Amino acid sequence: MYAFEDCEVDPRRFELRRRGEPVHVEPQVFALLTHLIRHRDRVVGKTELLDSVWGYRHVSESALTSRVKALRRAIGDSGERQRIVATVHGVGYRFIAEVRESGAPPRGRIPQQIRYCRSPDGACVAYALSGTGPPLVKAANWLTHLDLEWTSPIWAHWLDGLARRHTLVRYDERGCGLSDWDVGDFRFEDWVDDLELVVDSVGLDRFPLLGISQGGAVAIAYAVRHPERVSRLVLAGAYGRGRFARAATPEEKEEAELDLTLGRIGWRHDDPTFRQVFASQFLPDGSRELWDAFNALQRATTSNDNVVRFLDVFARIDVSGLAASVRCPTLILHSRGDLRVPRSQARELAALIPDSRVCFLDSRNHILTEHEPAWAEFLAEVDDFLGG
Repeated sequence: MYAFEDCEVDPRRFELRRRGEPVHVEPQVFALLTHLIRHRDRVVGKTELLDSVWGYRHVSESALTSRVKALRRAIGDSGERQRIVATVHGVGYRFIAEVRESGAPPRGRIPQQIRYCRSPDGACVAYALSGTGPPLVKAANWLTHLDLEWTSPIWAHWLDGLARRHTLVRYDERGCGLSDWDVGDFRFEDWVDDLELVVDSVGLDRFPLLGISQGGAVAIAYAVRHPERVSRLVLAGAYGRGRFARAATPEEKEEAELDLTLGRIGWRHDDPTFRQVFASQFLPDGSRELWDAFNALQRATTSNDNVVRFLDVFARIDVSGLAASVRCPTLILHSRGDLRVPRSQARELAALIPDSRVCFLDSRNHILTEHEPAWAEFLAEVDDFLGG
């Protein structure tokens, strides 16, 4: 938490408050603010800001100038006064207001390394390395953001837990996070290609692979494409068929279409009511603070138009025909009361994948929270499986 003048910034909840009241800012403006605050000991160059906020995208300096103007307006500063953010002409910007900091991350935490690679079709894909030890690769899942997840109460414990005994490799799939947002048509095969690109860029020969939620389908497709490289497969809250693909009865098809339609409308109109419903499906036993953090993270990861495109592709995923061709030992972990992905999907995957074992966890959350007993059980199961 950072405080300066009459403002408070909470990076974990992606929230800016002024005089105690929330101030709405665009995700790029918030990212710009937090980057300047974290590096307030120096002048931050324009190129660094473009790389940090836009992720190596080809963006004009005028876009950066407009975001700085919006930032100053949100925190009660201006280009004339420059009381909080100072312009260093020809170089960049510096945050000059006195900052009071609280709730800093533990000092012993090893920072992650964020890097970039470029696909044959020109899309820039960001990936990150954290921890030490043998590699563990995590396929991208719903709306990732390598930087914001690092301090998010939704994902920080996942990243630390998975990197305790491994070098964790994860990435932002095209269309979100620090990877390129402005890409062509979204295809499931493109996301498998992105995983392939990251693995090749890191230089891995053989490794265990983790797939969470729809990342499980990507992991399955990659494991079938490269059986010689995937030593073990972990699927968490995963599914082989998206909601529309698995709808069999007229009622299920109607419900799937309604879910997809509500998603399209809610995100196109930037409706916070829908995002709240979405959060309650992912984290039914989460606190209101976790719901707010989840909503804020979703909103900051990509554009509303991209979310609509993601929803369309995810609903139609179907790797059930590939699952029987997985050739590595597979551990399937699934919350018993998962409201977003029914446990029938875990049973289906276990029946399809030859050398697989399923473990149901005592939770209703699609994304396990830090302090619920199921989280410790999840880590123990993964450690035992990968250690074997």
